[in-house]
Amino acid sequence: MQHRMVSDLMTTSVVRVRQNTGFKEIAKLLAEYDITAVPVVDDDDRPVGMVSEADLLRKEAGQLDPEGLLPVLRPHPADQAKQAATTAGGLMSSPSVTARPQWTVVEAAQVMERCRVKRLPVVDEADRLVGLISRADLLRVFLRSDHAIREEISRDVLVRTLGIAPDSVTVHVVDGRVVLSGTVERKSLIPVAMRLCQGVDGVVDVTEQLSHRTDDTAEALSAGSPRRAQLAP
Repeated sequence: MQHRMVSDLMTTSVVRVRQNTGFKEIAKLLAEYDITAVPVVDDDDRPVGMVSEADLLRKEAGQLDPEGLLPVLRPHPADQAKQAATTAGGLMSSPSVTARPQWTVVEAAQVMERCRVKRLPVVDEADRLVGLISRADLLRVFLRSDHAIREEISRDVLVRTLGIAPDSVTVHVVDGRVVLSGTVERKSLIPVAMRLCQGVDGVVDVTEQLSHRTDDTAEALSAGSPRRAQLAP
């Protein structure tokens, strides 16, 4: 079982700007390349921040209405400097939150969620920019075919990892939804199989229709009872 890596999904031809790049040049690049943000790099090509459409729109929103019909927005003090900025250095959000090529899609997704960002510059060992990974890129794992998902679960999860005979459990996958049916040797394998299947790239949901030959969970519970009794006052 292997999650796809950031290096498998990232964009490698990354449009970037310097801190002294002007407002209009940034807007032109966003339009020309049909992108929504650009990383800002220093002279060594190391990311120092990110400028997005939202950063540019802050300035537009702060302009006076020529007809005087709209109220003047009062920006948050932290946004006032950005609203007045004319170069990437002043407009950018910083510090730059970055990813590594060897990260799994899970690691990248967790960082995006925790830091509330939509994209991550990808850097090498020297912290130089080598790519860009976005939320849309991460969602590409859900484009995996049902056949590929079924093969990985059958071969890697059930047989290689859990040692379940290939003819004991049937894996049915439709639109990323997995159904496991059949019989396993021990009941304790069922939640483990479910958890591992949920971790396979491209899986949307997992349900099981599994029976078991031995209820080893009951045996474990029974074996634990005397120990608990001995500890009782």
